[in-house]
Order: sequence, then C-alpha cells, then structure tokens
Amino acid sequence: MTGNDTAVLRVAGRPVGRYVTRPELPARLSPRPYLHPVTTLAGTAVTELAPADHAHHLGVGVAVPDVEGFNFWGGRTYVRDQGPTELDNHGSQRHIAFQLRDPDGFVEELRWVSPGGELLRERRTVAATELTGHAWALDLTFSLTNVTRSPLSIGSPATNGRPGAAYGGFFWRARKESTAPEVFTAGADGEEKVHGRPADWLALRGGTWTLVFAGATEQTRRDPWFVRTEEYPGVGSSLAYDERVPLPPGETVVRRVVTVVADGRLDRDAAASLVRKAVSP
Repeated sequence: MTGNDTAVLRVAGRPVGRYVTRPELPARLSPRPYLHPVTTLAGTAVTELAPADHAHHLGVGVAVPDVEGFNFWGGRTYVRDQGPTELDNHGSQRHIAFQLRDPDGFVEELRWVSPGGELLRERRTVAATELTGHAWALDLTFSLTNVTRSPLSIGSPATNGRPGAAYGGFFWRARKESTAPEVFTAGADGEEKVHGRPADWLALRGGTWTLVFAGATEQTRRDPWFVRTEEYPGVGSSLAYDERVPLPPGETVVRRVVTVVADGRLDRDAAASLVRKAVSP
C-alpha cells in the first residue's frame, strides 16, 4: 500500500492494481473511488479510466445510476418518456477510512452523499489472490446500508423505461483495443446471447488477456449480467434489472463478484477451472 489516498494491490509481490480513494473529478462524473490501472501478472492493463466514449467510466468499482433519483453513476440520467437527460442530481462516494489495509487487499468504509445529504453507508472489501503463474483473482464485496429515516430504492435506466440498460452495481470498464473482445459463458457466445441473462460466470477475452467474472453468492448469481463489447468493452452485474430494489431504513444490500484476471486467451474449460479455484471456499 502507499499513501493515504492510494492503495496498491500486490500479488506475489507484483503490483496489479491501483486504488484511488479521493479522485479529483467534476461532479458530473459522480466522483467515487476506483481501481485503475488493473493489470495481468505480465503487466497488461485491462481497465480504462474516463475514456472519450464514456468519461464517467472509472476502471473497476461500484456505481449506481439511480438511488432514490440521485445519480451515482455519472453522466446523463435516463428519464422515463424523455430519454437521457442532463440533470443536477449527481452524488458522490466519499472515502471515510480503511478499516484494514494489507498488500493484497483492504476493507473500506464509504459514505454515499447526495446533494441533500448522506443516503447510504458502504463497507467495501477487496482482496487479490494468486491463482497460477498467469492468473490472479480480484474479490470485491460491497454492502450498502440505508442510513436515512426513510425508505430508499435502487433503480436503473431499465427500471425507468430503457429496455436492456440495467446497469448499476459492480462495473468493470475494460481496455479498448482495435478489435472488440469476445464474450462467452458456459453455454453461450456473443453479446446478444449473454447480455441481460444470469450465468455462473462470464468471460471477456481480448487480444492477450481474459477476464472471467463470477457471482460469488447465491443472490449475486441471480443478477443478470450487463455486457457491452461492440460499443465499448464493459461488464457489470445488474443490481436492479427489471424492478427497483427496495431498501428500508437500516437495511443492507450485499453483492460479491470475483474476477479472474489472466494472461492469454482462455477457452471455456480453462475459464471454468480458474473460476472454481477463485470462488472455492
């Protein structure tokens, strides 16, 4: 680890991720902590930060486009019967403290603050584990607790009327290359076949690297995947797919996603094998 505002994740002594806790970003991007760059063990970067196509995509992190109408994703807000709209409704995630910091991970407490005050308190746990000489796993758990006295709900553009746009929750913006990455699950290939469907794991395969995403709890595995390959390379787990997620005062929603970060172009068998190793108790 290094400094008060930055944590460097290491696997077998090698840096594989840089976690920025207090980024200096305009309000429109919904400022929040993020991991970037994340690299393979060989040093290939597999994330992007604020790319030209979506300036609010910030490496790896947790982002939600609608918490009781406030935007913690960044960019425009999808308004029913109106479409993407520029609103002054952006929130921010504010780092409070690391409750634990080690070279291979940390436990962090964050405040999700809207223009009207704090809505959610988050506990985020991140751990990096070596799997083989060519692959490691990033284990990320987030717990969001309603700290207000009123019921809250979490939504997405999909729940607000935009079909197929159920992004929000864990999100990984992958590196953009000259050719779009391939995407596949245990039983399907291609963005059209895997987007918007649940799967125990999902692989994104680039030129010299592969990312394999897996829900590590029963509830997380029920969430459909949000996938983009042609427009841009990104994968997320849809927290609010077809209906809003209610969050009464004091209640907590928890999700855990484990991502295998591998050098090389993995096939189905290799992807499944590494996921089993990464998610095993």
